Amino acid sequence: MKLICRLVLPVILALVVPAVAFADVELCHVFTDHMVLQRNRQNPVWGWDAPGTKVMVTIKDQKHEATADANGRWQVKLDAMKAGGPFVLKVSGSSDVTIQDVLVGEVWVCSGQSNMAFTVGSSTDADLETLTARYPRIRHLRIPNRASQKHEKDFNGAWTVCSPQTVRSYTGVGYFFGLEIHQALGVPVGLINNSWGGSSAEAWVRRDLLEKDERYTELMKRWAGIEKTYDHEKAMAKYAQQLKNWQEAVKKAKAEKKPIPGRPRAPRNPLTGNHRPGNLYGGCLYPVIGYGIRGTIWYQGESNASRAYQYRHLFPLMINNWRQDWKQGDFPFYWVSLADYRREVPEPGESTWAELREAQTMTLSLPHTGEAIITDLGEADDIHPRNKRDVGKRLARLALAQDYGYKIVNRSPRYLSHTIKDGKVIIKFQDVGDGLDTFDVREPIGLAIAGEDRKFVKAQGKILSNDTLLVWSDQVKNPVSVRYAWADNPVCNLQNRTGLPVTPFRTDDWPGLTVNAK
Repeated sequence: MKLICRLVLPVILALVVPAVAFADVELCHVFTDHMVLQRNRQNPVWGWDAPGTKVMVTIKDQKHEATADANGRWQVKLDAMKAGGPFVLKVSGSSDVTIQDVLVGEVWVCSGQSNMAFTVGSSTDADLETLTARYPRIRHLRIPNRASQKHEKDFNGAWTVCSPQTVRSYTGVGYFFGLEIHQALGVPVGLINNSWGGSSAEAWVRRDLLEKDERYTELMKRWAGIEKTYDHEKAMAKYAQQLKNWQEAVKKAKAEKKPIPGRPRAPRNPLTGNHRPGNLYGGCLYPVIGYGIRGTIWYQGESNASRAYQYRHLFPLMINNWRQDWKQGDFPFYWVSLADYRREVPEPGESTWAELREAQTMTLSLPHTGEAIITDLGEADDIHPRNKRDVGKRLARLALAQDYGYKIVNRSPRYLSHTIKDGKVIIKFQDVGDGLDTFDVREPIGLAIAGEDRKFVKAQGKILSNDTLLVWSDQVKNPVSVRYAWADNPVCNLQNRTGLPVTPFRTDDWPGLTVNAK
């Protein structure tokens, strides 16, 4: 009988209790049929067996041996392999496990919140994407949403093969990213999807890192209060009474032919949710940390927009935390800048979403990072824009250029510097690719300018060269600052000739809406 990974038995017991006896060798669920191993890299394989048991792992012409430690855990490292397969992975210990249809190629973690979790089946042209999804060498592994303050060892899940029958449940952004990689390189692609809708960044960070950093004192203090006082049973009892009252109100409204009142919402337990610091690191990330990967793509930030200044440190902290614990060096980490969302505003002003985008862009100071700008792909009334194909493509550009050596334009133009002369501002850009351009109309749209009074008005602009923009307004004789696409839902049209939007920016450092938010 073929065995695949099972849930791990607890091994930390009271001294009076005998040691746990493992009846069978076990593998973590990241190792199942149809899995993809990272090519050209040593790949750890781990699991559990009775303490002291010798475990043999074989694949192709490789044989590796390990001994289960006092807690029953064992691990080997497979030698680097070239792309290919299918292969069979065999593990022999107290029993035998055989993993079939193993491929070797490129493996990427797809993480973040709901816009990464958003499926192919909900994306634009889902019917066509489903019909054409005949890519058996693309594989997908969905990590269940589980919150835990403990570092969980395992999860319930299995790799699936991409087909019209399976693809609808895949992460949309991850699938379209992986499809570009697969078609460009001609190698298998594995996508590990552990995204959780609505999650806060602090939930993805190891809790002890937050507790010892004074920048998060207020955040952790709030959570300590919640952890001490929240009683979910009491909250549910209160909800039950509210529901009973509502049902009576509905009967009365129907009898009197009056509008039916809204149903009360059931309380969510914050202790088992996706905002509590460390919860998703422990439950959704830790079980796969160490698995051989090429890198990570990330789509998150909406839930942290009200604390955008804090995100300037929190986001890099999270990336460094993942890299340090994964022990694969500074692996590539590419993210999606927030899309345009909410109502358009007629005049320039402050914006929490613009501040969050700025914090994301500042994180490019870390090595081996990249940012996909999508201020042209959002929807005002939907925080989940359905066009995930173009998002995936923009992330794929970063990987294809930076990790796989393709000579393609991959970065959005970014603000570099500015000078002020004769009442006008000359702005220089970096990463312009094939040169600055505009979309739809020739005049640049989305610019604002202010003097020392810090009152912004709409500005005019003119592209002077591939990397230079001239900005001015007759209403501001002595300009001090220029901003571009600085709004929740900016109306803007600057891009490069490849069609990658210019990164939103400002030339000032005036305190924003979230400067004191903790």
